[in-house]
Amino acid sequence: MVEPEAEYAGTLKLHEWARDNVEMIEKNVLKYGGVLFRNFDTKTHDDFNRFLETLGVNLVTYNESSTPRTKLKGGVYTSTEFPNDETIALHNELSTSATFPVKIWFFCDIPAAEGGQTPIADVRRVYARLKPETRAKFEEKGWRLIRNYGDGFGLTWQDSFHTEDRAEVERYCREQAIQWEWKDDGGRLRTTQVRPAVLDHPVSGDRTWFNHIAFWHDSSLAPEVRALLRAEFAPEDMPYQTFYGDGTPIEDEVAAELRDAYLAEKVIFDWYKGDLLMMDNILAAHAREPYKGDRRTLVAMADPIRRPGLEEFHPEAEPAAAGA
Repeated sequence: MVEPEAEYAGTLKLHEWARDNVEMIEKNVLKYGGVLFRNFDTKTHDDFNRFLETLGVNLVTYNESSTPRTKLKGGVYTSTEFPNDETIALHNELSTSATFPVKIWFFCDIPAAEGGQTPIADVRRVYARLKPETRAKFEEKGWRLIRNYGDGFGLTWQDSFHTEDRAEVERYCREQAIQWEWKDDGGRLRTTQVRPAVLDHPVSGDRTWFNHIAFWHDSSLAPEVRALLRAEFAPEDMPYQTFYGDGTPIEDEVAAELRDAYLAEKVIFDWYKGDLLMMDNILAAHAREPYKGDRRTLVAMADPIRRPGLEEFHPEAEPAAAGA
């Protein structure tokens, strides 16, 4: 954590201090996965924007949405608008995408009355905790995500891709190495994407566990929800389901091992108004705890890169069905 000396608490301008200390900030983000700035002058959305503008970052659009959030000015979004009594598990943002942000920032606009923390975990250490045979199998096969839109669960494809145009969805899928299938006249869509399960950091070279495998495996659901969905849908028709890259099922005990590795590395801290967390999205995963009262956390993402190694794992980005 970085904070001013007591005499400057609450008044030191973070955007000016950060501008003069970029090298030190970057060094520590790379070493630890993230830096928390506290007790600076940041109190509002405008202060957050000013910090981002000073750094001159290239903010990215949140696409392939899986949960609702609101876009604010300046390329900033609200964090996931998910029921406040639910936990959001540890994950790296947009690890499913062919193009994803390297940097991510969280800004505490309104801290919750109780709970609402944003736990983090070093995914270098998550990778190291996994059994060698688990790592080897995923490194060989990669992982596969199948999403189904328009079946009454989760976001519609229009909300996820932020368009009403089927052709625009298909264009995006081609660019992002996603296989698609329109299951009817356009209201229902299935997408399939195969990705590497690990990622070597482009600067440090550290190997990281970079995926949503456990996050969207159906064994991570509440037992009653899983039973309901399994009674209704085949595995490939679930709202979300993850597989090994070759399409074979991931064993429940393997998904449990992955969840346990995340939890063993989970670090949790309380938010205070004006806190700003800068993270390397490749090195560190984030989550959200349940909460009571109002809560408003803002998020911005930047420095997009194209994921290496896609050609080894993903299917050709062509329609999965004739006439798609």
